[in-house]
Amino acid sequence: MAKLAGGAERIGMRQADMLVIGGGVAGLSLAARLARHGRVVVLEGESAPGYHASGRSVAFAHFGLGETRVRTLTALSMAELARHGTVHPALHIASAAQIGALDALEDVHRAFGCDTTRIGPDEALEMMPVLRPDACAAALVDHGSLKLDTDAMLQAHAASLRADGGELVTSARVSAIAREGDRWRVEAGGVNYTAQILVNAAGAWADDIAQLAGVAPVGLQPRRRTVISFAAPEGEDVRGWPFTKTAGEGFYLLPEGRGQLLASSMDQTPSEPCDAAPEELDIAIAADRVEKATTLAIRRISHSWAGLRSFAPDELPVIGEAAGASGFFWCAGQGGYGFQTAPALSRIAESVVVGQPFPEDCVAAGLTAADFAPARLGA
Repeated sequence: MAKLAGGAERIGMRQADMLVIGGGVAGLSLAARLARHGRVVVLEGESAPGYHASGRSVAFAHFGLGETRVRTLTALSMAELARHGTVHPALHIASAAQIGALDALEDVHRAFGCDTTRIGPDEALEMMPVLRPDACAAALVDHGSLKLDTDAMLQAHAASLRADGGELVTSARVSAIAREGDRWRVEAGGVNYTAQILVNAAGAWADDIAQLAGVAPVGLQPRRRTVISFAAPEGEDVRGWPFTKTAGEGFYLLPEGRGQLLASSMDQTPSEPCDAAPEELDIAIAADRVEKATTLAIRRISHSWAGLRSFAPDELPVIGEAAGASGFFWCAGQGGYGFQTAPALSRIAESVVVGQPFPEDCVAAGLTAADFAPARLGA
């Protein structure tokens, strides 16, 4: 376990009831709820919240991600997400070889009561006029998907945290953690903080934070995803184009304003925790896949970026108290669905941290605390 520098008289000491490490959507959404139960301080290592994965997300809430429990979390979150999102159709396309995957995806949408329509290639072309015929043998339209305002979501959580007496401290990179009696002591940004409850919501760095605290890691795997931005066809207003995603391997594409498009090859390249940057090969693959499936000619990439999406070995979120480490709670492993599951996951995490009953709607939907507990991973 790391040795902490000095005492309160040397670098300062600040007390709280709960410390949350990480100012992305996972940490902030949970902190905003915890602030109703006591004094909460969020420690964010960067100069602003949401700097890494949360600030680089193409946040579009739909049911094409994750397994059943992840999709259940999405369903339980949609009503709250609507406050910071606009309804925008999602068009899931399938080549002839991907029809089986599209059939399975249609079953998922039906199971969750989504407003969906199965359509043929001609109707898909009416919605997305740049599709090549061989790229779309059939398609599924989700009429109720949401394009999310991620910055508004983060700012709303931060405002709620502050309204209930909590604090968000930026440029507070954690350098040491120790257990002292019944409290956790954290050194971050040259200041010592102490609290009975410590929440690890550090995203790609969550395993590193655990090890710093002497807690067993859960085996999180950060994976890099690259997004490119490029101009729409000249004179074309693309705001009405749907979010378009292949049912299997391929790409997604969506409008960003009147004359700009975003796309990704949905890459998942294993990475160490870092300030992720796009690589030329990943940029080229994304552009190539879009050009092969559409009539779009990408002559220049306006902008590109990459972010890390962190997954537990079973690709489910990790929410719960660590074994043998009283007061140390995980809130990590949200993968590529952090924003669209944050409303439900933050309520689940709140119940676990403060010892309240598991949320009734989550129980009714068939979820349990054990589904997400670190104990399932031996941690």
